[in-house]
Amino acid sequence: MTGSPTARRRRLAIELKRLRDESGLTCNQVGKELDWSSSKVSRMETGQGRVQPSDVDALCRFYGTADELRDLLKSLAKGSKTKGWWHAHSDAIPAWFSVYVGLEQAVSDLRTYQAEFIPGLLQTAEYASELSRAWVDHTPEDIQRMVDVRMRRQELLAGEGAPDLWAVIHESALRHTVGSRGVMTRQLERMLEIQRLRNVTIQVLPFDAGTYPTAGSFTVLGFPEQEDPDVVYREGLTDSVYLEEPKDVVLYTKAFDHLRALALSPQRSALLITRLLEGTYR
Repeated sequence: MTGSPTARRRRLAIELKRLRDESGLTCNQVGKELDWSSSKVSRMETGQGRVQPSDVDALCRFYGTADELRDLLKSLAKGSKTKGWWHAHSDAIPAWFSVYVGLEQAVSDLRTYQAEFIPGLLQTAEYASELSRAWVDHTPEDIQRMVDVRMRRQELLAGEGAPDLWAVIHESALRHTVGSRGVMTRQLERMLEIQRLRNVTIQVLPFDAGTYPTAGSFTVLGFPEQEDPDVVYREGLTDSVYLEEPKDVVLYTKAFDHLRALALSPQRSALLITRLLEGTYR
């Protein structure tokens, strides 16, 4: 199982809910049997807060699970208490985004569509800094911490067992000047460089692509173990939405497949970026 405590907590919550569903009992019924509140059982199944290994042990014995599964779930509960590197940067990462960073560390693949800006995992420090400056209440120190976190996240793509990143980026994001021509020149050069990685695919959705089924940027996170279903992530100004219902994940997966079918091929996308570098930003 992944070293990400966020992913461990999610996997534990999924397994505990599955065990209860198989028992045919409600949270209230389980809580009464164990002298717990129904809200405690619910919190454990939704990954809200830390779960004690002793509580997991009590649940597993109540459900009559095999020793091997009980030991695995207790191990997940212990592992979910550890701190990821991003927890040391809580002053630069909103609580709602910390969950995403934790999940990101555990993925096997990322499929992202970005309509306005270059995806965070592809940004240069300059570009990321310019975006952060758009928030007038951020001090220079705040901005630097935010950029440092973004650069640290990018190490994910080059590490051992790096996930696959498939990014579809609207052409408007490439033509939207963030900061200055110089910033954009170095940003586009960075994209041409990183797309050479065998685990990174970049496609540009051109202006003349026609209509397509989406209403904004989104990311589908996939995980290496079948027991960990995909998650769709959408970000707002002050919060984020995580969609895990199968029907929602299927809808967004189909939307992404449609988008990459309409987008330019990776080779033609690289050619368009090169032409922008030679024309617009020179």
